[in-house]
Amino acid sequence: MSISKWIGGALGWSFGGPIGAIIGVAIGGFVDSMTNGKGSPFLQEGERQQNRRTTYRTETRQRPQTQSGDFEVSLLILASIVIKADGKQDQRELDFVREQFVNMYGKERANHAFKLFKNINNQNNISTRQVCLQIKQMMDHPSRLQLMHFLFGIAKADGIVTEDEERQIYTMAGYLGISSRDYESIKAMFYNSSDNAYKILEIDKNATDDEIKRAYRKMAKKYHPDKVVHLGKEHQVGAEEKFRQVQKAYEQLQKERGF
Repeated sequence: MSISKWIGGALGWSFGGPIGAIIGVAIGGFVDSMTNGKGSPFLQEGERQQNRRTTYRTETRQRPQTQSGDFEVSLLILASIVIKADGKQDQRELDFVREQFVNMYGKERANHAFKLFKNINNQNNISTRQVCLQIKQMMDHPSRLQLMHFLFGIAKADGIVTEDEERQIYTMAGYLGISSRDYESIKAMFYNSSDNAYKILEIDKNATDDEIKRAYRKMAKKYHPDKVVHLGKEHQVGAEEKFRQVQKAYEQLQKERGF
């Protein structure tokens, strides 16, 4: 599969609005070396997608179902913002992005994605707010939670989530419409502390055993991999990891309390 066809297939609602502008600039980095004056195959593919799918500008009421490509493009942009949050780009974080894309999409598609990612990463004027508001409007809540989980994974790839990275992800969560409880739940999956199990289940330490059981059922439903089945099998791995963390937190509290 050529990179132009991959990009054409990846762009859905994400081809419009501020995300579309960012992708347009990134695509421009490929054009001179690949078109030889024949016109951009990327833009041709993108125009076909834009004609077939509702864009950010025209969608005001009904949220379309997020497709794998829309999630992928959103992930590339947000990952670039997080990686640059602490003023430096650690190779371990870049390697993590590439590794995760290989695991999710296979080597060929991952290589295409990473080429686009590098061109996105070279842009310095990306508006976090505008990008996140477009994602909030167009992407379903379970998919946005999946984005949060991936972004913390990137930040933790070098062994520690810096204050700047955490602040950036927290800001994104606000723009994305992620509640503070959901944010703290996902964040707790990447830290080691005595109350992490409670945070993952979105309860406090004074919760009764019955409240813990109810919280577990609620969180298991919220983070169930079936919630993102529409994104494709490639995103089931990340969803399954969140689900396992919920199970692990519940089992820890069962052991501690003996119920």
